[in-house]
Amino acid sequence: MAYASALLRNPAQTYREIDLAGRTSNADGAALVSLLYEELIQALRVAGWAAERNQFATKSERVTRATAILFALEANLDFDKGGEVSKTLARFYAGARAEVIRASIGHDGAPFRAVADNMAEIAAAWSQVRGV
Repeated sequence: MAYASALLRNPAQTYREIDLAGRTSNADGAALVSLLYEELIQALRVAGWAAERNQFATKSERVTRATAILFALEANLDFDKGGEVSKTLARFYAGARAEVIRASIGHDGAPFRAVADNMAEIAAAWSQVRGV
């Protein structure tokens, strides 16, 4: 019944939650990282859209989601196996997080899109390494 009441409030969000749950249920670690990138990029693009349209609640929700995903990506880096690449990604994620937080106080969507574009490049490289 929880889905029914949530569906009535926001059908699109309910669909996304069900879709995400389905895609994560059997995913391995590498596939989960790809999903995190996908969700991060989407959250950043929506935050940019919302910032330019004064949709403060949507912007706040998407900034929170993007920040949480950046923390998750950073927290799951394997510095023993990843060496210098992990250190570089940690700095990159921290810088992206700082940029998102700075952008969150304004009405300009460009910083969110810039971070999303940078993340899309990393996601593409990750997919290439995975052979997807």
